[in-house]
Amino acid sequence: MTSTTPGTTSVTAPVTTQTAPEIVARRESMRTLALADVADLAAAWQAWRPAPVVDPVRGPEAGLVMVRGRTDAGGVRFNLGEATVTRATVRLHGAGLQDDVLGHAYVLGSDLEHARLAAAFDGLLADPGLHDRVLDEVIAPLARTQAQRDRRRRDAARRTRVDFFTVSREHS
Repeated sequence: MTSTTPGTTSVTAPVTTQTAPEIVARRESMRTLALADVADLAAAWQAWRPAPVVDPVRGPEAGLVMVRGRTDAGGVRFNLGEATVTRATVRLHGAGLQDDVLGHAYVLGSDLEHARLAAAFDGLLADPGLHDRVLDEVIAPLARTQAQRDRRRRDAARRTRVDFFTVSREHS
C-alpha cells in the first residue's frame, strides 16, 4: 500500500510478468481443474510423488456470487441470480518444489475438497520445475476426459434433434 495524503491509503495493483499466451494457458488450466470430477482430482493427487506439504491460506470456503447477464451481445446488464462458488488459496512447500508457491482456485458449487485440490494443482503449476509435468500428468488427461464427456453429451443431444424443415407440405 502507498499513502497519498495523510489519513488516506491507496492500493497499487501488482505488476504481472506473464505474457498473453501464458495468461491464456493458465486460464485453460484453471478451467480444466474447475470442471474436473473431484474423484479424478483426488486420484491424481494420490498418485503425485513426491507430495508437497499443503497449508491453507484462505478457505476453502463457499459463498454466493451474483451472476449477471446482458441483453443481446452488448446490451444492458441485469442480475440473473446467485450461484454458489467455493474458493481456496493454499501454500505448497517441501518435496520437489524449488520454492514455496501459492495456488488459487474458484469452483462452481460447494465442494470444499474440489477447491482445495484445484488450488494445490494450481500451486504446482506455478513452480517452474514442475509446470510441464503437471500439464502432462494431470491437466492433459483431465482435459481429454472432459472432451470425451462433452462429446458424449453433444451426441446425446444431437440424437434428440428435430428438423422441422424436412416435412413437406402437400399442395392441392
